[in-house]
Amino acid sequence: MPRCLVTATNRGIGFELARAALEQGWTVFGSVRSDAAARETAAKLGTGFEPLVFDVRDRKAVARAANALSGSLDLLVNNAGIIGPERQTPTDMDFGGFAETLAVNTIAPLAVSQAFLPHLRLSGAGKILTISSQMAWMGYRKPDTLAYRASKAAVNKVMQGLATALEPEGIPVALIDPGWVQTDMGGPSADNSPADVADGVLKIAETLPLSDTGKFFKWTGEERSF
Repeated sequence: MPRCLVTATNRGIGFELARAALEQGWTVFGSVRSDAAARETAAKLGTGFEPLVFDVRDRKAVARAANALSGSLDLLVNNAGIIGPERQTPTDMDFGGFAETLAVNTIAPLAVSQAFLPHLRLSGAGKILTISSQMAWMGYRKPDTLAYRASKAAVNKVMQGLATALEPEGIPVALIDPGWVQTDMGGPSADNSPADVADGVLKIAETLPLSDTGKFFKWTGEERSF
């Protein structure tokens, strides 16, 4: 039975990824930030879901969770993310909020990947996917939501580097553009449902070859530009 870890599984894309993976026979380890969220999420998802309580920003907590986990992981999905502060334009930036956005969206995916890498190595077929955004695209010359845009562009570069580093070990790393999704972040008017996006992400995970490591994909499977 394949085993995966998905960060931020209590709602949105993360919850639907866990649900879809469970339906396909995976054992799913999912990060949540509190014991209450762990109980609630486990009750909703049922058998096969194992909550791991840690905040992706807390590297000591991430390390404890990784050390407590036994066995291999076949897939890691770095899904946790935040939209950033209310003020995030080039001329009016909440710099504390900018730093927090980078901590969650850029630094945490690498920290989680590093911490759980021993489990991915044990698999012999481990893969890493990170949820990025179309707003990271360098072709968008827009001043709004700058902290979020910059954090996602930065995580793209971070994961490109990780892909290069892990390619000799046979562990592919890819980035996913989920589009505009009906989540707390995207709002109810967004184009894509979390369930549809989750199904698409899992399809990419199942078929991702090492030759595609370091690439950026739309959730529908088409490669997209950075």
